[in-house]
Amino acid sequence: MSSNSSRPLRPNRRVVVTGIGAVTPLGNNFVDSWRRALAGESGIGPVTRFPVDQFDVRIAGEVKGFNPEPLINKKDQRKLDLFCQYAMSSAHEALAMSKLEITPELSEKAGVVIGVGIGGLPTIEDQAGVFLEKGPGRITPFFVPLSITNMASGHVSIRWNLKGPSFTVTSACASGAHSIGESAEIIRRGVCDVMVAGGSESTICPLGLGGFASMKALSKRNEDPAKASRPFDRDRDGFVLAEGSAVLILEELEFALKRGAPILCELTGYGTSSDAYHMTNPSPGGEGACRAIQMALQDAKLNPEAINYINAHGTSTSMGDAMETQAIKNAFGSHAKKLLVSSTKSMTGHTLGAAGALESAFCVATIRDQKIAPTINLENPDPECDLDYVPNKSRSYTINHALNNSFGFGGTNACLIFSRLL
Repeated sequence: MSSNSSRPLRPNRRVVVTGIGAVTPLGNNFVDSWRRALAGESGIGPVTRFPVDQFDVRIAGEVKGFNPEPLINKKDQRKLDLFCQYAMSSAHEALAMSKLEITPELSEKAGVVIGVGIGGLPTIEDQAGVFLEKGPGRITPFFVPLSITNMASGHVSIRWNLKGPSFTVTSACASGAHSIGESAEIIRRGVCDVMVAGGSESTICPLGLGGFASMKALSKRNEDPAKASRPFDRDRDGFVLAEGSAVLILEELEFALKRGAPILCELTGYGTSSDAYHMTNPSPGGEGACRAIQMALQDAKLNPEAINYINAHGTSTSMGDAMETQAIKNAFGSHAKKLLVSSTKSMTGHTLGAAGALESAFCVATIRDQKIAPTINLENPDPECDLDYVPNKSRSYTINHALNNSFGFGGTNACLIFSRLL
């Protein structure tokens, strides 16, 4: 056993963020994605990857012009579903921003957790067709490693020699947030000094679009895609299916300071709960979400009044947006009216398993730049949604503590608090 493996665990260590990477409908890197989010631009448009004439829903938040080379050569691209390619690209950008080198000495104390909600659905759909048309002998030998969810973490681990914990959290639309929270816990316990944490998803395919459409969950605003995602607006009619990835580099504070890392903020709070109520509908009054918020505040040792900004789950569904508003009111009391809240899904659409990671990345940038990305398309506020959702234009504001909300099917909830390093 190496000396690293036998080091005693040190509980309750502080965790900081030193790098961000992303691939989104707004851009093929985080810099472009954040710039366009602050500008209030939409990344949603007509579906271009397959014919949609027979679909009621014909819009999505596609990643556009993505080229994984030179990070992933053409031969290896055949072995990685898009959700893995997006994760690899995001990790590469985040590691570059953090100026972190994974040395042989560090590798056993560096791990990876990348959340994925569904995984290689396009591969599953494609190979099911091959099986039905040509028989089992024609299924690609890469089918299983292309489609299983943990391969996003696996490929990142292999590429950067991360020998610490490597696994995937699959908790629907909270996957990315859970992955970041659990990665922070791994550092707090002393198991690792560094974690590559985030989420990735790519399910814009006939089965994915058709499946969500059959649930009546998606917006049908096909003629005006840029205005289809409209969280908290009275005229919202569902979320917009999207894809992408986001990765944060998390480090133990003393380790980051010692190496002179560019510290962006501290991850101070993590709360997670279950509604234990319904497979798709939120619990009445947002009870489960409220408890997750309160748990994050308790973990961060913060009073509710300390929070300045919330990046809302804000999917643009009728029930979900009203529930989240009520949960915020219940958790924050009179302070809720003083909070600035925005849903960046109004611009990106809903990236499913990547959403909690992408919106965490936006929270980190909000603290770094002291600027809040808006909720676009908020033209006719829903009377049930009566908080300050930073409508349509970004806003400069002093942000010391930001909360990210992520909720998923199955009643799963995850909340993260990011704070300026004081």
